[in-house]
Amino acid sequence: MSHFALQSNNVIVDGKMIPACVEVKGEIIQAIHPHGQDLPCEVFDYGEQVIMPGLVDSHVHINEPGRTEWEGFNTATQAAAAGGITTLVDMPLNCIPVTTTKAAFQEKLDSVDDKLWVDCGFWGGVIPQNIGDLDELLNAGVLGVKSFLIDSGIEEFPPVKAKDIRAAMPILAKYDVPYLIHAELDCGGFSDVVINEKYNSFLASRPKKWENDAISLMVAMARESKEQGDNCKVHIVHLSSDEALNTIAEAKEEGLRFTAETCPHYLTIASENIPDGKTLFKCCPPIRENQNREHLWQAITDGRLDFIVSDHSPCTPELKHIDTGDIEKAWGGISALQFGLPLIWTEAKDRGFSLVEIARLMSTETAKFAGLNTIKGQISVGYHADFLVFDPHYSYEITNEMIKHRHNITPYAGRTVTGQVQHTFVRGHHVYQQDQFIHQPVGRPLLKGQL
Repeated sequence: MSHFALQSNNVIVDGKMIPACVEVKGEIIQAIHPHGQDLPCEVFDYGEQVIMPGLVDSHVHINEPGRTEWEGFNTATQAAAAGGITTLVDMPLNCIPVTTTKAAFQEKLDSVDDKLWVDCGFWGGVIPQNIGDLDELLNAGVLGVKSFLIDSGIEEFPPVKAKDIRAAMPILAKYDVPYLIHAELDCGGFSDVVINEKYNSFLASRPKKWENDAISLMVAMARESKEQGDNCKVHIVHLSSDEALNTIAEAKEEGLRFTAETCPHYLTIASENIPDGKTLFKCCPPIRENQNREHLWQAITDGRLDFIVSDHSPCTPELKHIDTGDIEKAWGGISALQFGLPLIWTEAKDRGFSLVEIARLMSTETAKFAGLNTIKGQISVGYHADFLVFDPHYSYEITNEMIKHRHNITPYAGRTVTGQVQHTFVRGHHVYQQDQFIHQPVGRPLLKGQL
């Protein structure tokens, strides 16, 4: 269908919820009309359900090629579509090879043919060994790059030191792409704590100080970059520690190009409520106390945190050590790609947030961050016809049977949420409808310089 329109009494346009009729021609939003406009095409009326811009999730580990037993582009992008995500950006590690060279990136691009149910961009990686390859990697079309300041758990993706960051920043600034940082610094304590089946033992092994010190280092690095005339964009992924929020705020106030994200698991789960031996809740940095969670919500409200992304980081059930409850050996990562919107909406609506604000936090700002904001992240004329249709009142329990990503495990099984994605459109193609996928994968790779 190349010419049609979607209509509702609740459409999110230009930061407002309004009655509207959105006309689509080809894959692009052709016009935004008043509700009830007579048009020479089929009009799908969704009544009181909310038509939102498709979500943009800029933090997803898909693990293909090389570790497709963990996840893959087909299953990950199906889960994304079921969650109203029309664009995601894939992380450079957990795949084999890691995305640190042009050749490795090409292998990844070769692996996505006929597998993408949504559009997909890609982050590259910076490790000590590939600084000299960054120009070539960035010219190949990655949207930015990521580093770890601590062991990533993947031998091929070692952490960087200050000297590596210094060497990388001028190159990244030249391309005006963000430098994503896994901000934990091992400053002692980990080896002193015995991790057993108790979640609090794992929490104690990765204290807030690790995040705080890492973020302070990156502020110093960003300041140095600005003083040298580069002013590299620095971004903190999956922030967990509330103690680092003021440091981030000061960096912003200072005029540094400094941003930070957090994730549904840090905003919806408190460590006090995690049962011992439940390895599905393990992630790095860890989920912290309820008071910490409340402080993260406050930072979402006042803008110290810029947006919300999934950090979907799946693995096999065996690597999660579900049966033994061995938290120390379990792979760290939360699987919940398709449930982000209802999880966040369930919490946010009771805190006074509107769906307009949620669309900004999970679509508009993430698209801007990834450099996709000329085509993604809003319902505007000339933009890609990416939509989700959302029932904000429907309440249900998350079950393992609902899961579309490769392994049907998630720490959210058994949780009741409010809000359900009913339909998803990617560039005008209806790809998901009420628990069913439609037609064939229509997603495309999104490469910098070729948007």
